[in-house]
Amino acid sequence: MTTTLRPIEPLQHNEDGTRSRRFQVCVNGRPVGVLHLGTHPVFGDTVARISELRIEEPDRRRGRGTVAALAAEEVARGWGCRRIEATVPGDAGPGLRLATALGYVVRNRGMEKALGDTPPDLPRGSRARPMTDAEYGPWLDESQEGYARSWAERGVPEAEARAKSERDHGALLPDGLRTPDVFLSVLEHEGTPVGTLWVAKREGRAFVFDVETYPAHRGKGHGRTLMLAAETQAIAAGHRVIGLNVFADNVPAERLYESLGYETTQYALYKTLL
Repeated sequence: MTTTLRPIEPLQHNEDGTRSRRFQVCVNGRPVGVLHLGTHPVFGDTVARISELRIEEPDRRRGRGTVAALAAEEVARGWGCRRIEATVPGDAGPGLRLATALGYVVRNRGMEKALGDTPPDLPRGSRARPMTDAEYGPWLDESQEGYARSWAERGVPEAEARAKSERDHGALLPDGLRTPDVFLSVLEHEGTPVGTLWVAKREGRAFVFDVETYPAHRGKGHGRTLMLAAETQAIAAGHRVIGLNVFADNVPAERLYESLGYETTQYALYKTLL
């Protein structure tokens, strides 16, 4: 049996500057699924993105998805793409296994946690206070640099990573410390600053954009305290769900979030096209 992709629409030129096309996944001409392939809205025409790949239940576990994904790579190469990306739901074990078997690498995963009505207590001697104007500039420089470095270490060319960092920080913090629905805090322990926290409203829920324990104070539980402070701020703002993104290979952070009850909602993966 032969698995192929059959276009079901002309190549689309979208308002955001991307190109995309929908395909049927066919076996000997018989439709068994769908695939939606496009270029990336952030990284541009040289990066493709599989936004949907679905095989109907009767035809699953027969290699149809594998062949369809490989065919999508060939289409992407024909578009001049050098990298392809995809996301997999956190509970889709077969999808994650398929992607990694095809050479995709997990870049990061989204996680979230349901919150109750009562904020957690911080350890004795710890408090989170608002970041000052004097602290904001140095923090912003470090946050932008660290964010760009994280992307560059995971398959994104350095120039693209830096541009993304500047763009994302500019969009999320247009008014700096005074941006609405944003909490920028410094964690103090016994009066000494030990870390920083950035929590904001995103898509109707609280989201932890950045959490950092200063190097001299790591390994003392302050990372957990920062995350408890994030929950406190989220609950006070009326949110009952809090989310975050964690980059792959940050094992201490992954273990911390899991121990606090966060669950994976989505994996983001990438593959270099040779």
